[in-house]
Amino acid sequence: MKHNRSIPLSTVIPVLIYPDVRQAVDWLSSAFGLIERVRIGENHRSQLSFGDGAVIVGDIRGERRPPRPDEVTHSVMVRVDDANAHCECAKAHGAHIVMEPTDFEYGERQYTAEDLAGHQWTFSETLADVAPEEWGGTSVAPD
Repeated sequence: MKHNRSIPLSTVIPVLIYPDVRQAVDWLSSAFGLIERVRIGENHRSQLSFGDGAVIVGDIRGERRPPRPDEVTHSVMVRVDDANAHCECAKAHGAHIVMEPTDFEYGERQYTAEDLAGHQWTFSETLADVAPEEWGGTSVAPD
């Protein structure tokens, strides 16, 4: 893949729509620790990074809109080092916690939060390297 400083290096880049891009960037930075890397217009779009991942925050325009109340059309999963500490920071910034940090048989501790526009985010801390076959999954292609 060619390098271009105008787009995140991540291979997959979700685009999430918010009523106020600047407010969303500020909140996502404070509550979830994302870092703004490129701003496009004052309230049009922004590219944010977290580790080697990225997300684009976009404004409402045409058919683009945030989720409606009580509607989940997608979620974003982000790997973190400490799910408990990350959850406490998100709570302190007003995130609605949908699921408290929970340990799962597949070796992850995860919590789910809803942001200020209703997007759901799951943050996942790896506890152990567990083969999918140990919990009922099936390995299809090697990593």
